[in-house]
Order: sequence, then structure tokens, then C-alpha cells
Amino acid sequence: MKTLQPLILTARMSDRDLKPFDRLRQEHFPPDRNFLAAHLTMFHRLPGEYREKVVEHLIEVATGYAPITADVSGLRHLGAGVAFTIASPDLQDIHAGLRRAFMPWLGGQDMQKWQPHITVQNKVSKLAAATLHAELMEGFRPHTIEIIGLDLWRYLGGPWQHESFAMFGQAR
Repeated sequence: MKTLQPLILTARMSDRDLKPFDRLRQEHFPPDRNFLAAHLTMFHRLPGEYREKVVEHLIEVATGYAPITADVSGLRHLGAGVAFTIASPDLQDIHAGLRRAFMPWLGGQDMQKWQPHITVQNKVSKLAAATLHAELMEGFRPHTIEIIGLDLWRYLGGPWQHESFAMFGQAR
């Protein structure tokens, strides 16, 4: 579906859990391409013209969940970057429900199997990615993070503009 100023949906981590990923992103993401803090993308391209309907779905879903935990379960070598893999049955359930609601609007990237991750490096040489991957693997220990809600962003051709936040467990 063609859309002007598409929307991006991310899962919001607690500030405490976000900081280490964001620090790595600041250190290892090419500065000329790093417009954003570290993030966990759930949907890459929702139609901006249906913003109100999207927000309604997010609020409805968020009221049914308390903050959830997710496992930082490993590292992925992306070829031109590195990401941390994220595992959470609750987050998968939320994604599946939203996917059903958003199905008429989804494009190719959002129709693929969702593999939650937090990218800390991208758009670099294979050697730079392999070096960071090996370095991070050396000290990696699985751990949990807290997901506190859902953020909706408007894509502005590089930077993102925050549009809405639906906090888990908040009454309508």
C-alpha cells in the first residue's frame, strides 16, 4: 500500500534497559545515518492516513497487558551490522494480534516472519560487523529487559517524529 509519511511501530523498553543498547548504537552506528535512539521495531510501514485507527488498536492492546519482560537471547550478525535478538511470548502475541488488525495495510517487509531485534550497528563493512559481533559475543550474557508499551512514529525520510505512546496496563 502506498502511503505518505508512513508510521512505524516500536516496543518501548524501560529507560534503564534502553541505555546500554543506545550507547552501543551511538558508538557503532555510522554517525551520518544514526538519526534514532536504539529501538525494537514491530511494524515498519503502517499507513499514515489511518493514524487514528492505528492508535485505537494500540490503546486497546496496551490495556490488556501489564509491562512485560523479554529475553535478550543472543546476537545476530546482519552482514552489514549487528543486532541483539529478543524473545518474548507476550511480545509475539501482541505482534500477532496487531498483525491481524493491520493485515490489509501491510507491505512485504511486515508480511515476513517477525524476528524481534535491536540493531546497534548497520550499514558498515562486513569486516567491521564481524569484528563487533565477535567482540560482543565475548562478553554476552543473556538477560531480561522490560517492555512498557508501544510507540508510534512518523517516518520523515530519515528522522522519525514521535506520534503516540500506549502504555501497558493503563486504563482507557
